[in-house]
Amino acid sequence: MNRYGRSLRHRVVLAGVTALALATTAACSVSTNTADKAPSAAAKTKSGSLTIGLANQQESVTFPAAIAKGAEAKAAELGVKLVDMDSQGDQAKQASQVQDLIAQKVDGILLTPLSPGPAQALVDQATAAGIPVGTVHGYVGADRKVEVPYAKLKFVLDENELGAGGTAGELALKALPGGGKVAVITGAAGFVENTTRVTKFKAALGGAGADKYTIVATQPGNWTKQDGQSACQNILAANPGIGLFYAISDDMAVGCAAAVKSAGSKAKIIGIGGSKGGIAAIKSGDLYGTVCYKPYDEGAMAVQMMHDALTGKLTGAPKTTFYNTPGVTAANVSSCTPQW
Repeated sequence: MNRYGRSLRHRVVLAGVTALALATTAACSVSTNTADKAPSAAAKTKSGSLTIGLANQQESVTFPAAIAKGAEAKAAELGVKLVDMDSQGDQAKQASQVQDLIAQKVDGILLTPLSPGPAQALVDQATAAGIPVGTVHGYVGADRKVEVPYAKLKFVLDENELGAGGTAGELALKALPGGGKVAVITGAAGFVENTTRVTKFKAALGGAGADKYTIVATQPGNWTKQDGQSACQNILAANPGIGLFYAISDDMAVGCAAAVKSAGSKAKIIGIGGSKGGIAAIKSGDLYGTVCYKPYDEGAMAVQMMHDALTGKLTGAPKTTFYNTPGVTAANVSSCTPQW
């Protein structure tokens, strides 16, 4: 389903016609090869015809849905047409949709990758067709360091997952200053966040002293409240002295809070996300804290960055941009307005 340029061979009889055709072809070739695409995009912007495709993850999920809403709002503000494609969490469907955007000849593509490896092939296809790609809320290329974007991209815009784990670790030190037993609730198997959101969290605990904090259990909560609750119930049954749970998403943290209440535990709970449920749980005292993510703002920033790339304002080698994701507790909960 890849789209490739087609060549057309003309049969000519007269030598004069042949020479004219070659001269015309050469002239067109020079124009095409030396033209800077940015001015062309700028001209489109003036005429209101610039089109950006969004190949999103799964808009039945609140986070990517908020990304889409932010992208739509910024596109309307800039006078850009946004073609929003929802893969519904299906890798094959996302691949087909990117190929559809290529066939539509959109000016740029914002990719919210379902998986880094397959996403690289999609970027390759788009750039081969002369369509620039930027990623939002995800990475391209298996085993790639987040600070080093895939070279064919225009940019990477994302949460600093490693940094967020470190922020959660700092919250843990405040929530449980005397140390104690800690449990970690990860997402579904295979997600890179299971590593990125935990690495610096563990480092923060370790930095407080080798024996002060002990991670006694790690179980998957599969990103849902129900499974987060089940995981925490299981851990509490085996380790009733748990002092703190770190769930790497707010949904799982909220589910964990129900398990803590049911068990009569005094364990503190920290999540990640700044979701409506997470912020409400901090206000009610069910969660100690979370890390504030802003998917609506992220979607708007992504459209602005692609617009800048298409109009020549964003140039050079691709860079990874992280937006601010502060830690939130009851003391500053009003600073995080939920966007998902």
